[in-house]
Amino acid sequence: MNTIEEKLKKLNELVLAGKMMDAFEQFYHDDVQMQENESEPVKGKDANRERELIFLNNIEEFRSASVNAVATGDDVSFVVWSYDYTHKEWGVKKYTQVSVQKWKDGQIIHEQFFYNN
Repeated sequence: MNTIEEKLKKLNELVLAGKMMDAFEQFYHDDVQMQENESEPVKGKDANRERELIFLNNIEEFRSASVNAVATGDDVSFVVWSYDYTHKEWGVKKYTQVSVQKWKDGQIIHEQFFYNN
């Protein structure tokens, strides 16, 4: 697993198998910044791990996730996701999201999620 394309394929497979935190631990850089739309990014792997766990612990029912498109370039990748779940605070969520990842040292150093609020 040397190319971004290979790593992204494995990351997406883990997410689709419900192993989001395994994907996070394996493919995200210690200095990762993750950003929702135009919000301020959350900085560092520890802070983002906590953010992800809070999100996952608030999922009441997870119905589906699918990858609609993938593209890779020089140290950058894009994934178009479709999600359908119920969240304790946000209710039923069914939407498409574009995840843009920038890579450094074979791991994701920055990820920004674009979706309709």
